[in-house]
Amino acid sequence: MPHDDDLARAFENERPRLLRVAYSTTGSLAEAEDCVQESWLRLRRVPDPGAIRDLRGWLTTVVGRLALDALGSARSRRERYVGTWLPEPLVEPAGAAAVVPDPAEQVTLDESVSMALLVVLDELTPAQRTAFLLHDVFGLPFDQVAEVVGRTPAAVRQLASRARRHVEASRPHAPAPRAEQRRLVHAFAAACREGDLEGLVRLLDPEVRWRGDGGGLVVSLPGVVRGAEQVARGLISFGRGQMPPGAMRVVTVNGAAGLLLYGPEGEVSVAAFTVDGGRITAIDVQRNPEKLTSVRFPETDTDADTDAETEA
Repeated sequence: MPHDDDLARAFENERPRLLRVAYSTTGSLAEAEDCVQESWLRLRRVPDPGAIRDLRGWLTTVVGRLALDALGSARSRRERYVGTWLPEPLVEPAGAAAVVPDPAEQVTLDESVSMALLVVLDELTPAQRTAFLLHDVFGLPFDQVAEVVGRTPAAVRQLASRARRHVEASRPHAPAPRAEQRRLVHAFAAACREGDLEGLVRLLDPEVRWRGDGGGLVVSLPGVVRGAEQVARGLISFGRGQMPPGAMRVVTVNGAAGLLLYGPEGEVSVAAFTVDGGRITAIDVQRNPEKLTSVRFPETDTDADTDAETEA
């Protein structure tokens, strides 16, 4: 039987990955943290943890099952949700990269928490979402995924296949590298500040979508706004009345360049962007204060990223 300190150390090594499993399933950092903490309590109750041959697989299975249960409860609550539902954003300083236990997993894990993917995953059934994430993103064998969702391995293969087709159809065809994302977001912020309608339209895809989540607690968009000119006019109109000078910062949102904004009353908004073919195809703005409790407005002007970083 491993020593308690060894077991705790092994668990902490897996914690970042487990958080991503739970967060990508639920779209909520608070629920993800609850799932991970419960998995630790369950591990502590195992009579002989040393008998677990694959601790990572065991923990992933436990967290996957807990997250699926949490997602089912959340779905019932969303039926009463006011307005558009968007995931809780993960906000870090500009240029920050997600910390993962193994550098070889960087791309996979960054993709697993991207806002664009989370929005697409929310269109799937809980079982499809879980099967896709656990197998395609986090590498769990189908027989273990079957234990999580309560289906046969063959049924789980079908769930993952349907989810995969939906995700692939929705992915950007020409995704932008991080440097290009940052340049676009900096240009977007400048155009909004300056009221440059033509410049803003040039940055937006003709079919761009603008969504907002206020949760019925703060003013937000009543629905999805579509089209480059309509979105640009709406953004400039919003900026004139809602953003005092210096209230916009470029940050990292779910691994990609995004914006953190302060309103005149101190209210916080976080904007995530999807970029495809050199233009912004989606803008998802989280304004619900209950989903922004962990966000802090930076004291320094991170909007002024270094030229060396944006040109990297």
